[in-house]
Amino acid sequence: MWIAAALIAVLLVGYLLYALFHAEDL
Repeated sequence: MWIAAALIAVLLVGYLLYALFHAEDL
């Protein structure tokens, strides 16, 4: 199930990038 693993990895990376770019809003 490498597709599911890749999807989870993309979601995690996207969440981390979102948190980094919006850290100053907290």
